[in-house]
Amino acid sequence: MLLKRLTDACGMPGGEGEVREIILEEIKPYVDDIKVDRLGNIIATKNGKPGYPKVMIAAHMDEVGLMVKSIDDGGFIRFAQAGGLDERILVSKPVLVGKNKIQGVIGAKAIHLQEKDERETPLKTKQLYIDIGAKSKEDTEKLVKPGDYIAFDSEYVEFGNNLVKAKALDDRAGCAALIETLKHDYNVTIVAAFTVQEEIGLRGATVAAYNINPDIALVLEGTLCSDVSNVPEQSYITKMGDGPAISLMDSRTIFPKDLAKRIFDIAVKNGVGIQYRLPSAGGNDAGAIHITREGIPCAAISVPCRYIHSPSCVMSKDDFEGLKKIIKLFLEDIKEGEYIRD
Repeated sequence: MLLKRLTDACGMPGGEGEVREIILEEIKPYVDDIKVDRLGNIIATKNGKPGYPKVMIAAHMDEVGLMVKSIDDGGFIRFAQAGGLDERILVSKPVLVGKNKIQGVIGAKAIHLQEKDERETPLKTKQLYIDIGAKSKEDTEKLVKPGDYIAFDSEYVEFGNNLVKAKALDDRAGCAALIETLKHDYNVTIVAAFTVQEEIGLRGATVAAYNINPDIALVLEGTLCSDVSNVPEQSYITKMGDGPAISLMDSRTIFPKDLAKRIFDIAVKNGVGIQYRLPSAGGNDAGAIHITREGIPCAAISVPCRYIHSPSCVMSKDDFEGLKKIIKLFLEDIKEGEYIRD
């Protein structure tokens, strides 16, 4: 299964190679041109008909994770964050270190040894370490070096009411949807950008959008879903099972309302579930794309994901299927001459 392959693969910001190889293999039969730029973005073009716009569709390949900083005398690994992680979820999580995916566990001082103030305060990253079972610094150095990437060791699982649990649904869900989109033919020209380093500052999208210079752009994402216990309903950013979410505003972008409404209305007309993502913190590749060159009209369509930026993100497969349908419907609805700049 494509989504399982993508989420099981490891791809920290700047180290997306394993994910990139899967995507290149998947899209090759369906596009007319493929390039990998100097930053590592995949730029794949599927030609349409003359007179129709060039549509950039972006999904980022990287996931939040960790990086090796140093190794102490006991052979334990000290690490830094690569992307925005909640430090409260790190303790005791199994991880995979480096290209050889050495198994380890994130550890901390036992609660029995902690002072009262330590027990009452969430542990900081600097207080944590990774135990790979080595006896000494020398043993660890044979397997691990500073700069090695560290991924969460978390498998894809289907459970409950058609739900999925996996790491990296932000944004392997978007990558999988974009791959499926490329399997169909359209009048518009599609330039698919599988971007790098979104989680540390939208860096891949900045380069890709400048290079592609599209007429309009779509960003496919996994996004916040807060429909859980102890959160009042009026504070839900999105709701799982209500369909993909169209963004109106986030911390990096105010989206064109006419474009967002058009996509929303197309979904409703065709009986596909859809919702608006309420304005909130966070952002995505649209933050870089929409201010490229003289400006690019951009829409973001996201799959709601509970527990985002953790080893155990949860997504509805129904919402994911809805995302694929909405993309296809919108691309097929674009008329000759629309969105093309003078």
